[in-house]
Amino acid sequence: MQKQQNNTIDWQKIEAYLRSQIPGLSEEEMIVKKFTEGYSNLTYMVQIGDWEGVLRRPPFGYIPPKAHDMEREYRIIEKVHPVYPLAPKPYIYCEDPTIMDKHFYVMEKKNGVVIDAEIPEEFKGIHDVGSHISEAVIKALVELQNIDIKKSNLSNLGKPEGYVERQVYGWRKRIEKSKTDDLRDIRELERWLIDHIPSNKEVSIVHNDFKLNNMMFKADDPRKVIGVFDWELSTIGDPLTDLGASLVYWVQEGDPDIGLTSVTDTAEHTFYSRREFLERYTQVSGRDVSDMNFYLTLGFYKLAGILQQLYYRWKIGEVTDNRFSTLNQGIANLLEMAEEARNNRLL
Repeated sequence: MQKQQNNTIDWQKIEAYLRSQIPGLSEEEMIVKKFTEGYSNLTYMVQIGDWEGVLRRPPFGYIPPKAHDMEREYRIIEKVHPVYPLAPKPYIYCEDPTIMDKHFYVMEKKNGVVIDAEIPEEFKGIHDVGSHISEAVIKALVELQNIDIKKSNLSNLGKPEGYVERQVYGWRKRIEKSKTDDLRDIRELERWLIDHIPSNKEVSIVHNDFKLNNMMFKADDPRKVIGVFDWELSTIGDPLTDLGASLVYWVQEGDPDIGLTSVTDTAEHTFYSRREFLERYTQVSGRDVSDMNFYLTLGFYKLAGILQQLYYRWKIGEVTDNRFSTLNQGIANLLEMAEEARNNRLL
């Protein structure tokens, strides 16, 4: 068996558990490969012969209450996959501490390409590749939002009433609890968000992290999305919150450093701008986006809050990961982008 450098995980126990749960696996030894770590959940490819799966677990060390809920993510894709096959098929959920220190689940492994900081080799040389990718992302988002949650028995995924209000007040509370001495005064921005909560009543699945590097494309076709990942935060609520978040992550040329790397800010690859993304989304979805400056402002504010929580943990010595030490600059720029968005200067 391939050895894992971090021996907190006993991969022999994992292999024995998988063999006990999945019939017909080959006698070949299990191979393990870490995919990504980032600031969030840990993701590994596990392979036994021709069988492949993806194992997801929380990060090592202290976990804030209710964070990194692998069971919730498993239950979500269990419900969503049948009506939105881009969500991976779930296989196994386990919370037995004798198998692993943290709860985890295993899902199907999709095979394609994930796009992050640069165009993958498979797509280089394709004419208008950025436009094709932009179209595919928009269509995958609209397809998710068009699922009838009542007919699909997804109404119990969350509480849509007051969803946006809870987002605004919830993030204000989280940021307040993680304030540091170098965080700018954001009371005026927060008051503006509270005073401008839209009255949109449409309810859809909200992925809550719908961004380019949470998607997988067919290896030979940038027009075809074959997978959407990272469903931990998904719920039901206002679909335009997902659009706002997607636009935040859709970095474009000229943006300040907000701690994100994305190929979308490279003009040479013909990716849509934020404005073009929004215009095309409006055409495909038919939705009224007249309140988009609110949703975009909320998206920048929320991402600043996510990074502020990480930065606070580093600042008080709770974590020692040096990547967190420079998050304060990205946070400041995100809050500046939020101000630009609320003044309708970004779209």
